[in-house]
Formats: sequence, structure tokens, C-alpha cells
Amino acid sequence: MALTNLYERIMSQKGSLENLMARVPGFRGYQEKQARRKADTLLRQHLSSEFQKLVNRFGRIEHEILDGGKGLKYMSRTREVKSKMQSYTDRVSTAAPKYSGMWASIKIDDEALDRVYAFDEAQIRFQIALEKALDELEAKVKAGEAFDSELDAVYDTAVEAIEAFNMREDIILELSKDL
Repeated sequence: MALTNLYERIMSQKGSLENLMARVPGFRGYQEKQARRKADTLLRQHLSSEFQKLVNRFGRIEHEILDGGKGLKYMSRTREVKSKMQSYTDRVSTAAPKYSGMWASIKIDDEALDRVYAFDEAQIRFQIALEKALDELEAKVKAGEAFDSELDAVYDTAVEAIEAFNMREDIILELSKDL
């Protein structure tokens, strides 16, 4: 998927700030200068924790796949999928230092905040999409059915989440330059 299409999809699916706040425990938003860095950190901690749970869940599914007699055939692909999921989790959990310039500044307009919120909310949607993809993969594995397309869906969702997070970072870094 082209990055432009991903950006447009994220912006068109954005919900309200209240929706984002409802999904992340303790999240208050970026409206007050003092809360910006804390809110960003809280969001990333929440996301990386939730995605780490998904990586661990995939590890259990991978174990079933590899122990199910198809190990050699799927070993390379499952490692690739798990690596992509872990890469995303690591990026989210270690992103903080790059954002300090923006969160320390005094004024960020509503339009800029809306773009950041849209990408923050998109990360929550990727978490939900990845949970669903893992549900479908796990069901196929447990049923002993072919699961190639479900494994691909997990991988594709992780790749798209990484691309969206990179776009979020680009938006924040661009905002920092404007301040």
C-alpha cells in the first residue's frame, strides 16, 4: 500500500479525542503544555505494552505451528512475522527522545494536534486489527486448516503499523521544525 493511501486512510478514519482517551487508561491529551510529554509517554507505554502482549501471543501460536509438524516449512516466515511485530513494539517504546522539542513548546494549533491524534488513534486501531488477525490465525492453526493468508495478514498489519508510526513521527518532527 502506498504511504499516501495509508495517510489518507488514517486521516479519514480519525475519531474524537474522547475516543482516544477512552481507549488508553489515564490518557488526558496534549491540550495543556505540562501534560503533552506525559500524555505522549503514557500513550506509547500503553501501546508498547499491548503490542508486547500480542508479540507474546504470536510466540505461543508460532510454537503451535512449529510443533504441529509443519515447523520447517513455516519457521522462516513465523520468525519474519514475529520480528516485524517486535520491531514495531520496540520503535514505539523507544521513540520518546525525538519528541521532546514539540512537547516542550508553548503553542500547537488545533489542526496540528488533530493530525497527531489521528495517528495516535490509528495505532490503537492497528492493535485491534492485529488482535483480530491473530484470532483468525490461531483459529486456523487450532483447526488444522491452511493458514498462509492469515499469517500474511498478521505480517501485513504489523508492516502497516510501522509505516503509520513512521508517519506519526514525521508529522511530529515536522511540527517541531515549525515551532
